[in-house]
Amino acid sequence: MSPLPNQNSFSKGTDLAVIILYFAMVAIGILCIFMVEYNPNSNWSSSLIAGKNSYSKQIYFAIFCSFIGIFILLMDSKVFTALANILYAGGIVLMLATFVLGKNINGSKSWIPIAGGFNLQPAELCKIFTALVLAKFISKPETDFSKLKSHLIAAAMISLPAILSIMQHEMGLALVYSTFIFAMYREGLPPIILIIVFTFSLLVVATLLVEPSLLAIILTAIAGIVILTMIKRFKRNKSKILLILGIWAICFGTVRYAVPYIFNNVFECYQSTRIYSMVGKEYDCSQNKKSNATSGKKRTRKPDDYNVKQSKIAIGSGGFTGRGFLKGTQTRGKYVPEQNTDFIFTSLGEAFGFVGTATFMGLYLFFLFRLIRIAERQRSTFSRVYAYSVVGIFFFHIAVNIGMTIGLFPVVGIPLPLISYGGSSLLTFTVLVFVLLRLDADRQMVLR
Repeated sequence: MSPLPNQNSFSKGTDLAVIILYFAMVAIGILCIFMVEYNPNSNWSSSLIAGKNSYSKQIYFAIFCSFIGIFILLMDSKVFTALANILYAGGIVLMLATFVLGKNINGSKSWIPIAGGFNLQPAELCKIFTALVLAKFISKPETDFSKLKSHLIAAAMISLPAILSIMQHEMGLALVYSTFIFAMYREGLPPIILIIVFTFSLLVVATLLVEPSLLAIILTAIAGIVILTMIKRFKRNKSKILLILGIWAICFGTVRYAVPYIFNNVFECYQSTRIYSMVGKEYDCSQNKKSNATSGKKRTRKPDDYNVKQSKIAIGSGGFTGRGFLKGTQTRGKYVPEQNTDFIFTSLGEAFGFVGTATFMGLYLFFLFRLIRIAERQRSTFSRVYAYSVVGIFFFHIAVNIGMTIGLFPVVGIPLPLISYGGSSLLTFTVLVFVLLRLDADRQMVLR
């Protein structure tokens, strides 16, 4: 008998290392959730069968996602290019539907209730659809990605779900869409765009650390010194003076007007407070227009950094080797809020200490390097763009989630990939990985 064709084979062309790492991290996630929710006074086996606890639900989520992964591996790779636009449009429609059918969970109306008490978060799934539609657009023969028009179209595709996420009070998910810039850069986005984004980020941080008016004066002085010291050269080329003045005007407007406007008019009070607390500063909520409009008061009570403080205590209590399995006092005592979702990393830190978390992060690092290797060996532009989109999404989630649990990044509420509790999150990362594996298995094909 002749062997089965490649698209119906699990082993031929499929990166087994990524599959092993995937199931290892899902198992670690279930273990972490179990450590957080374990109650010695209850029968955990009966709770597991009944699906009453988060860890039992996560096991059922994992089983369901495994079948989804198998189904994706059996599909034809051309399906993803054929359905990319339709899936993206459907994802946008689902995100719009949350404004009508959405369920408010923790202040975010981004969930659609479905059967069995489960909830679907369209903003999570839309990350997959955005990666596919971006890959399809860039890989089209008529797309010249060296042109500004193509950059603007790609930016619009990415910005639409990000804006809807902000409107749903999901700032963390909105920030995830910024990672698509790395896939665009790999395909020819000018480096100046990354320089501008990096410079803007530095200006935002500088505005938090230094009073905006003082920072504006400093920038003006620097621009003046540069012009005075190089005035002889500039006499021959006056356009350079105009360039420096233009850069100064943009930086001045950013630190003096744009950044304060964003914090006082775009962000909610608790969001601005979290960002300010990251650099050890306090934010005055009386300046926040959104908080004043909703409360009707001049001053709103500022949220504290209780979550991060408790997270640091839990991780720090683990020491070098950890307290041991089911021996944590902070996480099992439920002192850390959202400890089975956004702050799941604390259970690892307390139970297994520095050694355990370093090993865990080593797995993540190897996983990311494996994804990058897959991305670089693709013949098809579609597969390569999609692969780098997946790498960017995973890296952002890992870096930001771990960073916010140890106080290096503001609390923006995004899950740790494959570890945090949640069906929508696990399904999203599962589909992201297995679609990439399916494309990689057919890496000799040129998809558009």
